[in-house]
Amino acid sequence: MKRALITGITGQDGSYLSELLLEKGYEVHGIVRRVALEDPAHRLWRLNHILDRITLHPATMESYASLFSAVEKVKPHECYHLAAQSFVSYSFEDAFSTINTNINGTLFMLSAIKEKAPDCRFYFAATSEMFGHAKQTPQNEDTPFYPRSPYGISKVAGFDLIRNYRESYGLFACSGILFNHESPRRGFEFVTRKITSTAARIKLGQADELRLGNLAAKRDWGYAGDYVKAMWLMLQQPEADDYVIATNETHSVEEFVELTFDNLGLNWRDYVVVDEQFYRPAEVHLLKGDYSKGQRKLGWQPQITFTELVKMMVDADLENLRRRNAH
Repeated sequence: MKRALITGITGQDGSYLSELLLEKGYEVHGIVRRVALEDPAHRLWRLNHILDRITLHPATMESYASLFSAVEKVKPHECYHLAAQSFVSYSFEDAFSTINTNINGTLFMLSAIKEKAPDCRFYFAATSEMFGHAKQTPQNEDTPFYPRSPYGISKVAGFDLIRNYRESYGLFACSGILFNHESPRRGFEFVTRKITSTAARIKLGQADELRLGNLAAKRDWGYAGDYVKAMWLMLQQPEADDYVIATNETHSVEEFVELTFDNLGLNWRDYVVVDEQFYRPAEVHLLKGDYSKGQRKLGWQPQITFTELVKMMVDADLENLRRRNAH
């Protein structure tokens, strides 16, 4: 039985990936902070339905010793390194911890795998934020990076570490350059979930406005459940490589808002307030990914459309609120 080790298992991608690997017959292990084990109701909510089928190990991205110990214990065949401080606006507020956690955490994991599980296949969660102020659209694997946030910068460093370990030590290490991917399990701090959850509260009379920053920013939005399949496919290939995973479509924040409110039978203009405090210090105006290499080599393509994704998210938020109100 194949063993997989997932960092960031408590997040959106970690939970979908765990489900996928369990379906495929893997033994699934995850690295979590000790506080998550002490407060499972709040911190492990995305994993509640599969907790009895996975094994969690307390460790932290800031501690090489704890990660080394977890790798030594699990001896994984595949490692998916998803853990990061990944909320872009936080990365401006606390650049030091973002850079520290994201770069060191990646280096610690690579080093532990090299020492204790050198045949393990390694996946690194890179990001479209590495392209930032891109010089070409759409962006592919050859597009130069121009990150516009401490988060993006930390991920470029991680990407270079992956390539270095692959070329220097022969480690099977891949980077998935994933464009924005959302789901009903997205954190509430991210703009998409902020939109769908607040709109659902407005529909039920629990809120009266939605405050947002740059409505003109355009992103390539896909469904997280589709994207974790690409992660797995990368580690099944004969050779390690890096891939852009995206939809090759772009939609503005305003489009996301309009579609959300349309699903609820509301006019978004009656409720949305543009608030400059939500603008980034260095804005990324347009990201759009060309996933043709992934389609060609992995046989991957997105299944859920933008319209279906927005409806899925707003329906789930409405249902959650109604269930909560009923108690």
